[in-house]
Amino acid sequence: MSQARAMRTINLIVIHCSGTPTGRNLSPEALEADHRRRGFRQTGYHYYIRRDGTVVATRPEAMVGAHAKGHNQHSIGICYEGGLGVDGQPADTRTRAQRRELRRLVCQLLRRYPGCQVCGHRDLSPDRDGDGKVGPEEWTKSCPSFDVLTQF
Repeated sequence: MSQARAMRTINLIVIHCSGTPTGRNLSPEALEADHRRRGFRQTGYHYYIRRDGTVVATRPEAMVGAHAKGHNQHSIGICYEGGLGVDGQPADTRTRAQRRELRRLVCQLLRRYPGCQVCGHRDLSPDRDGDGKVGPEEWTKSCPSFDVLTQF
């Protein structure tokens, strides 16, 4: 790993969901296969949190992610398994274990990268009305299917 990569500045932690409906599993291997089909060399997120709370490191933090276009250079991406209800609509499907491990992981990252902002992928949508906030009507996607800004 080059010294320049190891020294990248991290100022953003972006939370994502896998878009997996309740009752369906998406293994880390299947997630990586999906990302490879979309043209990535490996999983674009740095961490993946399974429904049982298992945290899988899927990409080295020193490596630029491929998870939030225009924001990858200085961010860490975390994805949780789920995000869609049984009807296929966006829903906060995080298990108690996922909530606990997501909070633990974000707290660890904030200690490692002080001053970082934490947001959901949807919060990076363009502010189309120019009011300084990105509201639900402006989201280009609903990921991660819960309001990250009120939780961290």
